[in-house]
Order: sequence, then structure tokens, then C-alpha cells
Amino acid sequence: MKHEESVGERSAARTVDYQQTGPTVPRMVLGARLRQLREARGITGADAGARIRASHSKISRLEMGRTGFKARDVADLLALYGVTDEAEAETLLALARQSNTPGWWHVYYDVVPSWLNVYLGLEQSAVLIRAYELQFVPGLLQTEDYARAVVLLGPEDTEERIDRRIELRMARQRVLHRARPPHLWVVLDEAALRRSMGDAALMRRQLDHLIEMSTLPHVTVQVVPFAAGGHAAIAGPVTVLRPPGGELPDVVYLEQLTGGVYPDKPSEIEQYRHMMNRLVVEAHPPAETRDFLYEIRRDT
Repeated sequence: MKHEESVGERSAARTVDYQQTGPTVPRMVLGARLRQLREARGITGADAGARIRASHSKISRLEMGRTGFKARDVADLLALYGVTDEAEAETLLALARQSNTPGWWHVYYDVVPSWLNVYLGLEQSAVLIRAYELQFVPGLLQTEDYARAVVLLGPEDTEERIDRRIELRMARQRVLHRARPPHLWVVLDEAALRRSMGDAALMRRQLDHLIEMSTLPHVTVQVVPFAAGGHAAIAGPVTVLRPPGGELPDVVYLEQLTGGVYPDKPSEIEQYRHMMNRLVVEAHPPAETRDFLYEIRRDT
């Protein structure tokens, strides 16, 4: 779609600020480059793993950016892949060091499961975040009261940990108010807006906040009404994140009850991108969505 293409073109032109991304993007950039070097030399993942005293699966995790790098392992792999350019080697070793630098959310380690670390790094560094939600308003657009109601639906926990989860969710939203925010493009099922998460006053405040955020130039909100019937993403919520720099592929995130899944086959990623493109056609356009949100608010 034309709108998505214009966002993508602007995204590719941005310089990557690793101070802002945490470890996730450096890991992905380094992993992608190491995969290119390995494949160019015709070296198997098993042989590469043996060189760094690890398994083929460890090489796979490194190349997908799912774990940090040891400088020694990177140096050994560069030697195996025949990299003699000192400037490139130093750049890749610098990325290895950055891949172990904690993101700002590290202070919430007690309430952030390991599988969520990757997502938070992507969310905080992405230039484009596209999401479909079936049950809830997305975390980046929740009010504090609404967020608390959502968190309380989860497993029983201490009041202190619940407060920290909410504090983290509110802190994540700062990404939308920084100097160079990502473009957030959200498609909501009408069910997410009709489902009460508290009293009427809470829901009206949430709807007011959603309307206000939808007026920002970098936030697009659309609603798929019940009248649309079945649609492309009826199975569940999906988030597609575009890393900065224009070189890395989009990342698909599927949140589940006890973890997160990241489909990484190019054909799967393309399928989810196609699904999101279909959704924005089936949903109310942004201007109509704002009128629809006012209508729901009057009914609340």
C-alpha cells in the first residue's frame, strides 16, 4: 500500500541509534552479517559451531539475534570466515560488545521474562510497529487504569510486582513521545473496545486517550467493526515490527499465554504482512475510526 511504502522509505533512511535500541538490534545486525559471511564461504552451521565450541543450534540463535555474543566467539568466527578487513572486523566486534549492553528495561528484570526481552528491544528501536488486537487496547495506547485492569487478569501476584508491571508498561509508552518516534499503526477489533475492563468512567478515559493519541501524525488507529464479519486476523493478535536501518527483515511477534513466538521464515513473515495489508482495507479508515470511537464512547 502507498502509505506503508512511504513509511518504509522514511524508515530506511534513518540512522540506527544503538543507545536507544538496547541489545536487540546490534544482535540482529551482527547475526545477519555473520550468516552472510558463513554462507559466502560455504561453511555449515555445525562447522561454525564446532569452531566456537558450541552446537549448530547456538549458531542459529546467534545468527537470528536471539542471544548475546562473546567477543572471543566473534573473533574466532571472523577468522574462520576469512575476514581480513580490519575496519569491518572492528565494527563487528563493537556490535558484539553492544549486544551485551542491557536496555533501559533491564531494571525491571524481576517482571520481564526472558522471551519478552527481545520484543522490548524491537519495540523500542522499531521505525514501524503494525499491530492487530482482538481483546485489548494495545499496551502502547493504554491508560494506567486500563493497564492495571489488564495486568490483574493474569496470574495472582504481589501488589509490588503488579505495580512494577504497570510502571514498565507506562515507561514503554515514552517511545511514542521522543524526538523521532516510530510510526504506530494499530488495527483494533470492535470487541476490544466494547469489552469493559472496569467501570464506565475507566472505559471513557481509555477511549478519550485512544482518540487523542490517534490525532498524532505518527499514530494511525483503525477499527474493524462487527459489521465486517470474519476477517484476515480473526485467529488472534499479531505485531509486525520493522527494525531500523533498512537492512533487517520485519519481525513478526505472536504473544501467547506463557511466551512469545517469532515466526522467522520469509514466507511466514510475508504472509503476516499480507494479512495486515488486508486488515487495513477491511477496517474503517482512520477518519471514520475516530467518529466510530466517539460513537462507542457515547454508548459507554
